[in-house]
Amino acid sequence: MKRIRVAVIGVGYMGQRHARIFSEIENASLVGVCDSSDEQRDKIALNFDTTPYSDYRQLIGKVDGVSIATPTKFHYLIAKYFLENGIHVLVEKVITSSEKEALELIELSIKNKLVLQVGHVERYNSAVIKLGEIVSSPLFIECHRVGPYPGRGTETNVVKEVMIHDLDIILQLVNSPVKSIDAVGAEVLSKTADIVNARIHFASGCVANVTASRVSEKALRKIRIFQKNSYISLDYFNQTIDMLEKGEGNTIKKTPVPIDKKEPLKEELKDFLDCVQYNRQPKVSGEDGLKALQLANLICEKLGK
Repeated sequence: MKRIRVAVIGVGYMGQRHARIFSEIENASLVGVCDSSDEQRDKIALNFDTTPYSDYRQLIGKVDGVSIATPTKFHYLIAKYFLENGIHVLVEKVITSSEKEALELIELSIKNKLVLQVGHVERYNSAVIKLGEIVSSPLFIECHRVGPYPGRGTETNVVKEVMIHDLDIILQLVNSPVKSIDAVGAEVLSKTADIVNARIHFASGCVANVTASRVSEKALRKIRIFQKNSYISLDYFNQTIDMLEKGEGNTIKKTPVPIDKKEPLKEELKDFLDCVQYNRQPKVSGEDGLKALQLANLICEKLGK
């Protein structure tokens, strides 16, 4: 089996998880980790028996693909450098700071025939995959993604830091142009919006009501979908689906939904490796990342942020 040579750029909260999983996957060879912090990169390199790098440019000629898990403001320059040098790229969400930057990376990946995958990890959640098989024509969608104040990443508002996961899922489920948006939010503990509610109207007639907050005592990640004759509730954390359907007459029946639970991030990284090895497109493409960013920006405009 061919082993794909990979490195992780940025080994903070998410990046060290990428490093761990790459070190576990059979067809991956974790050749290095890169971070601006001497202490952090040395610690992670030691933990996963790989080489620490202070400059990502040192990796050229040593890797087939990279995973970029730096703060969003650095995504564009780092991803562009690797794509220009023939290296496949997995970049954490949000794809880039601007739509222009995202479009340039997409065009560069197409030009150089390289993989550009975006880390919208919920797409690899086993329950979400099953959801795609169940949902046909959604009429109303309600999402709640809330959690305790993180103390990090608050320079970005909750739309791009948290809500964007649900926006990506909604776009896939509805598959219809956005018609109008209403949004409200509040700066509670940081200088950017910590809680936001958005109501999105689609051309198909579907309406999505989406709430994201990083000011909550407990974490909750759920999506509820209403379509003709059925109601579906998904718990992202537990990877479970509850489904109620109309039965005979006015009866309501509960339909079991079996799910083969897997670690979403591991499935995401395996997809990246397979795309590199077999020259195919990822489940979450650069174009998907751009669409999620565009919708997030429209919501931010309504907030006046």
